[in-house]
Amino acid sequence: MGQDHGNGWRSALVLISALPLGGALLVLTGGAMMAETTDVPGQIARTEELLRSARELRDRLMADPQRPTYHFMPPAAWMNDINGTVYWKGRYHLFYQAYPDAAHWQAICWGHASSVDLVHWVHHPIILSPTPGGPDREGCFSGMVVIHDGVPTAVYHGPPDGTCLATSTDDLLLRWTKHPANPVIRVPREGDPHFGEYIVYDPCAWQEGDTWYVLSGGTTPQGRDTGYLFRSADLVNWEYVRPFYEPKPEWTELGEDCAVPTFFPLGRKHMLLFVSHKCGCQYYLGRHPHERFIPEVHGRMNWAGGQLIAPMNMLDGKGRRLMFGWVCEARREASSRAAGWAGVMTLPRILRLGRDGTLRIEPVPEIEVLRQDHHSEAGLTLPADTEHALPQVSGDCLEIAAEWEVRSAEEVGLAVRCAPDNAERTEIVYSPNDKTLRVDTSKSSLSSDVVRPWPCPWGVMYDDPLATRVLPFHSEPSSIADVPVQSAPLELPPGEPLRFRVFIDRSILEVFANGRQCVTQRFYPSRPDSLGVNLFARGGEARVVRLDAWRMGPAVE
Repeated sequence: MGQDHGNGWRSALVLISALPLGGALLVLTGGAMMAETTDVPGQIARTEELLRSARELRDRLMADPQRPTYHFMPPAAWMNDINGTVYWKGRYHLFYQAYPDAAHWQAICWGHASSVDLVHWVHHPIILSPTPGGPDREGCFSGMVVIHDGVPTAVYHGPPDGTCLATSTDDLLLRWTKHPANPVIRVPREGDPHFGEYIVYDPCAWQEGDTWYVLSGGTTPQGRDTGYLFRSADLVNWEYVRPFYEPKPEWTELGEDCAVPTFFPLGRKHMLLFVSHKCGCQYYLGRHPHERFIPEVHGRMNWAGGQLIAPMNMLDGKGRRLMFGWVCEARREASSRAAGWAGVMTLPRILRLGRDGTLRIEPVPEIEVLRQDHHSEAGLTLPADTEHALPQVSGDCLEIAAEWEVRSAEEVGLAVRCAPDNAERTEIVYSPNDKTLRVDTSKSSLSSDVVRPWPCPWGVMYDDPLATRVLPFHSEPSSIADVPVQSAPLELPPGEPLRFRVFIDRSILEVFANGRQCVTQRFYPSRPDSLGVNLFARGGEARVVRLDAWRMGPAVE
């Protein structure tokens, strides 16, 4: 991403901050753009070259048919983990892993954006970047933001040395100061106390009474997921407690870790939301006795063939528990680098517990402000093994809401981004017999550029003497490898109709079903006429009680 392509594009990634995008001033990174000089004509020529390059890059990015329009993403370059989501002074703040200047781990920084409505985001300068010679000299990695004595405080992993702190005292959280005691939790080295007992990375912090806790991601000595608990009275001086929970082999695979953990109360339970580098986003629901967590339910938000990776959450001013997730690319790295962007965030999702104690998940209603050109149909019966095209519903940026009576059908669903000859199409399928919700991308694209990488294609990340124990699976593919059909469990109570909410945004697809399940998928139709939407019923009759569709306007123009 940070390469100089001979036409000023690398500089344009910096100078794009000078151009308005959607009415908001974008700032990708700080720093001086040119050295002090007395050569004023040279300065003018260089500035004009940068402006031309920045405009060229902006126009190219906005015209890219694969670049999402109403999902959050940085103005340019690479993003990955969502970090430090916090509601502060009436604004939603989103931090994320960013690579503004280079495509290697040493350049990892914290990008920053904020919003008043969860739909339209203002991009701010980078807030955290590696300090040469400092404890985070190899990058500012994952973490979160907490409020300590009224002060927003970032708790993050700073390799190679450990957990670091930074604080902000301005209302927009634009300026941050790193703590002089960093690292406050040090990566144990050979000869240190507790060496071999715990691992330090991806801290999650919370407060109970007067005590602060940090949960560090990790694995057990046997190579299964767990986290390591620390406590403190002041966020600076920490004491190791114990492993936080015991994994169960019937729930998670050998070689999974608990990365980017976030722990919080949800209804009558507590939720541990995390990602394993091997299998993607998942969660536990359970009990939280003193300084322990006892998982009672395990669920996944990513299945083989999916790309939903690092999740993060916040409690907002309305008392809602919101989730944000990073969705990685499913095409070759060279294509992302050539495009000038990679990575996108899910729509913000509301998490809650249903009356039966199971997880409920819905998109935030704020996204409805982008709806345009409403089309509605009702009472459409589909005989067995038929398909019905919707000529008035087409496009690459849509929301579709459909309620079904499944009746005798063995499968019902939608085909989206369909070419007129169906050479390209992506199917969303519900099977009542299998109790599954599937997204089938086997015919999504005619391009040979599309791949389905496993979630951690970048190798061992952490400079940790226990790295081979932490992430033993990096040298081989996982169960997420090249699988064209992502299949999630979905069981509906007798008599409950099937309800879909489908969000299509060029190369990202999110399918919500009955508030109980959501499948997230990247796909890259290559034909400009792959815009159609079809309904189908297989193996029996089904009825579409009602269908509503909207073209979705862009969140950024």
